[in-house]
Amino acid sequence: MAVNPAEGAQRLAQRLRSLRLQGFANRVTQADLAEALGASGPLISSWESRTSPTLPPQERLESYATFFATERSVAKAPFRVLPESQLTSDERIRRDELLRELTGLRNGAHENEPSGSAIDPFAGSHWRFPPDEDITIVCSALPDEYLRSMPYSDPSAPDYVRLYKYADLDALFALYGHLRAANPLSKVILRAPADVVPSDYTSHLVLLGGVDWNTITAELLHRLDLPVRQLGRESEAEAGGFLVGEGDDQRLFEPVLRKVNGREILIEDVAFFYRAPSPLNDRRTVTFCNGQYQHGTLGAVIALTDARFRDRNEQYLRTRFAGENTFSILSRVKVFLGSAVAPDWGNPDDLLHAWPAEM
Repeated sequence: MAVNPAEGAQRLAQRLRSLRLQGFANRVTQADLAEALGASGPLISSWESRTSPTLPPQERLESYATFFATERSVAKAPFRVLPESQLTSDERIRRDELLRELTGLRNGAHENEPSGSAIDPFAGSHWRFPPDEDITIVCSALPDEYLRSMPYSDPSAPDYVRLYKYADLDALFALYGHLRAANPLSKVILRAPADVVPSDYTSHLVLLGGVDWNTITAELLHRLDLPVRQLGRESEAEAGGFLVGEGDDQRLFEPVLRKVNGREILIEDVAFFYRAPSPLNDRRTVTFCNGQYQHGTLGAVIALTDARFRDRNEQYLRTRFAGENTFSILSRVKVFLGSAVAPDWGNPDDLLHAWPAEM
């Protein structure tokens, strides 16, 4: 049975009020909560109103869930919302449970839709970050010798197109729009590796493209202690690959090419997805999306942006890496008639390697 929207809004208000009054051993005042969430006292009051509550934005519910997931939020004054990267595995589970509950109540209370129809497509997404935190995409840049042969890539040309300098345009196009939609209150910054400024390093950092044309990717991979290493390509004739393991226990995952009419055609690429707290700012994250070819980079992106695959892949991440904030996935990306097909990480045929290993 559908819940009356007004009744649904009151249920959400009652739950928010009970969290504030009973969520911790000591009562949290509206002023305390407002300061922690960066809101105002009257705004908190309007969300908790017994008679005519207003619906908080989804981003505020994420802050609520993170705040009430851990007693450490109120361990000292002023109270605060901890960065997600600082939550323990148990706290992350508690946060996710609260967020699902509050999101469900909000959906049921949506002003113009019946219960369950106004679903936030980005709730719980690995591409959703806390509001007002900058996100910087560093996308591989084409070498100068490629740019010289392209029209409109010269800044002095009347029809100069700035985006022509980027190598992974398909992946960039898919990811940029998704990040903007999932994070409407955050600034999404786009840089080529040579254009990165120091403040970019301490934002949420998303690196598109492999070690050959993205120097930021190459440098960070060199500094991180990972069981996965990407092999550079000295020439276009080389396919390269991703090397997993150490010493005698190593395995190479490489693209599959087939010769058709004298030309090498890409049949399968390898995609690498890695997420962790940033080594440059542990209150932010670093994410790698790269492949040996551009199809692999695109595959790493659309695994969590393609509407037909992202939900199942998000569920795989939540189940496989429950409580982990650092993980990586190597997957096969099938290329059909020149188009990359999103990998299904839960399918053993697509999944090549996952780290950390299951205990």
